[in-house]
Amino acid sequence: MRKENFRNIAIIAHVDHGKTTLVDGMLRQSGIFRENQELTDRVMDSMDLERERGITISAKNTAIAYKDVKINIIDTPGHADFGGEVERGLNLVDGAILLVDASEGPLPQTRFVVKKALEKNIKIMLVINKIDRPDSRIAEVVDEVYDLFIDLDASEEQIDFPILYTIAKDGIAHAELDDDSTDLRPLFDSILEYIPGPEADDDHVPQFLVANLDYDAYVGQIAIGRLKNGKLKVNTNYLLVGEHKESPNVKFSALYTFEGLRRQQVEEVVAGDIIAFAGIDNITIGDTITSVEDPAPLPRIKVDEPTVSMIFYVNTSPFAGQDGKFLTSRHILARLEKETRLNVALQIEEIKGRADAFEVKGRGELQMAVLIETMRREGYEFMVSKPRVITKEIDGKVHEPVEMLYLDIPEEFVGVMSEKLSARKGRMANIINHGSGRVNLEFRIPSRGLIGFRSTFMTDTKGAGVMNTISEGYDEWFGSIPQRMTGALVADRNGKVTAYASLSMEDRGVLQIDVSTPVYGGMVIGERNRPGDLDVNITREKKLTNMRSANADATVTLRKPQLLTLDESIEFISENELVEITPGNIRIRKMELDPNKRLSQMRKEKRLND
Repeated sequence: MRKENFRNIAIIAHVDHGKTTLVDGMLRQSGIFRENQELTDRVMDSMDLERERGITISAKNTAIAYKDVKINIIDTPGHADFGGEVERGLNLVDGAILLVDASEGPLPQTRFVVKKALEKNIKIMLVINKIDRPDSRIAEVVDEVYDLFIDLDASEEQIDFPILYTIAKDGIAHAELDDDSTDLRPLFDSILEYIPGPEADDDHVPQFLVANLDYDAYVGQIAIGRLKNGKLKVNTNYLLVGEHKESPNVKFSALYTFEGLRRQQVEEVVAGDIIAFAGIDNITIGDTITSVEDPAPLPRIKVDEPTVSMIFYVNTSPFAGQDGKFLTSRHILARLEKETRLNVALQIEEIKGRADAFEVKGRGELQMAVLIETMRREGYEFMVSKPRVITKEIDGKVHEPVEMLYLDIPEEFVGVMSEKLSARKGRMANIINHGSGRVNLEFRIPSRGLIGFRSTFMTDTKGAGVMNTISEGYDEWFGSIPQRMTGALVADRNGKVTAYASLSMEDRGVLQIDVSTPVYGGMVIGERNRPGDLDVNITREKKLTNMRSANADATVTLRKPQLLTLDESIEFISENELVEITPGNIRIRKMELDPNKRLSQMRKEKRLND
């Protein structure tokens, strides 16, 4: 039976096409907020990292009422690294709003989210956003979306989607381009008309699939998902079906439905609604709540396999413990396990023979960087290795993940980009010259070749290039790929960086730390301008003499150091280096701090290679 008093929809799009801004407008015009209530932009991006990076990292849900129908809205991330969030969000809904920029059109991540939505066989509405852009090309973008659906083998029914045109930041939607609409009512009406209500039966055995987890300081862990069938009540016994065991006679301490950005506590919830509950500990994503007497568990949520792994180590540097609160392997493992309960796209494996290191597997460098930055802000102190791709053995041969790389660059950089990517085993699949001075390039490239490429790309294109990637499955191992071609400048002793020593390094490479920064032996302080590492005394001071001059050092001007962010540090390091992460500092160091041991290791490796 179809329930017409509910609509469950997800908003899917490429990064920065306006998903969260559109949700802002829908919330404002639904009467959720008071007229005098002060509102922030992108209200759904509640994490500090989301606001700083300008992207949605975790899927979140809200609910509005329109014409006596409750519309549950899931705001999903647009980046493929957070694909697990997208897949979980699509498990909750019957329809999706596909948002596409009126100028940029469908981009690689658009392809990713549309593919996931078509696999779930949910109804899709097309919304062309930012139609007020002076460079908008609405008709061409609509054609490109049709081409994308055909390319993804969409059925005739899926291709027959309604099209709306919006200016999300102004809260305006048009059913026809030239109509006189001044609000989002055409969008709300289309949702009620085109997106079906959920198939649900209140009298059926209860079936609730946990799709997301939250935490509240007062009630503890909160599970969020859609009640597929039946009703749930407070103080009633239910069966929790986990991956490996069943827990009978569990009870809820609280039940919630969603109203705007708030959770509304209720005594009973009905089928078809997106709800939350508290009171059951150690619940994980994919678990089912059902009847004790007549259990009917739902299939567990499946997401794409991880493609990248990093090793998290306990911090062993000379500066360990100076500004972190959580330092031990027990703390780090507990935090990583908590993350895997909240994010099914992450996996953790303990490394045999080591109690101080853990392998963390995920979707990409960005997902890893967000996890690392989150832990850092919570007071954790640890070290991480260079990201590595996860290989598979197929028919007795090693296969590695492959991605399609899409570049939008000024045409003068086509030569240098083709040269750099061919060295990284990239094969050009397409080139489109629009005649506007910019060129679109498509490369099929192993994921391994993209590790550390983004910073090189931004430098080589002088910040004028746009880069996107999307996973393309697995191909046979491509062979060795050169990574960083330059060596590192490495401090050879403890102390503080001096201006005098920094000046003598100007012709050796680029420094990555400021004057007066404390360093230790084995810490990487910069990038050398030729291959091979160089141990340097960066703490050397100028010898004093009895000859005085008022302006002897006045003309000394140092080149500004190239300070690296967390993402840039992860991209920069080579196989024998680690990034040391603390709440107050990000440092790069050699795995082996002793220069003599590093030298003997290098000689051994050279002999083995010869």
